[in-house]
Amino acid sequence: MFDTMLSRDMRQTLDQFRRSVDQLFDNFYGSGSRLTATNGSGSSTNGSEYTFTPVIESGWSENELVLRAIVPGVTQDSLKVSTQGNQLILEGERKAPEAWTSGAYPQIAYGKFYATVPLPQNLDVDNIKCRLHDGVLDIYVPVAESMKPRQIPIEAGKAQQKAIAA
Repeated sequence: MFDTMLSRDMRQTLDQFRRSVDQLFDNFYGSGSRLTATNGSGSSTNGSEYTFTPVIESGWSENELVLRAIVPGVTQDSLKVSTQGNQLILEGERKAPEAWTSGAYPQIAYGKFYATVPLPQNLDVDNIKCRLHDGVLDIYVPVAESMKPRQIPIEAGKAQQKAIAA
């Protein structure tokens, strides 16, 4: 799990570095913003768009794995959560505000995003629940019943019962 968190942090750092370098070259060469503008039909007008990885944190409760993805400005209609094998796949799009012009220099990444989260074995992926609120997507992955701790009764042996009775 530590390796997963470390690689996710590294990926986010590299994404931020890439965006900074892209913006540096855009400013130097005067090519304007890498912001994706859309026309009324929903298609891109300048062909360039940022891709980014949303911040995803995880934690365990007694009965489930809880994942939280930070996706401000993303609507339920532009968000998709799916599973494939032991991977949780999160994809969607954060659209730029309509009032942005082609000369804007945004500090927030707009465009499509895609993230995968490797899931541990023995989770009940058929009963995943998601809740989007205030720019946060909470994902609840229940632990399979076979993996939950259960109490095992202890029986006293006959020899020990006699010793206790004496």
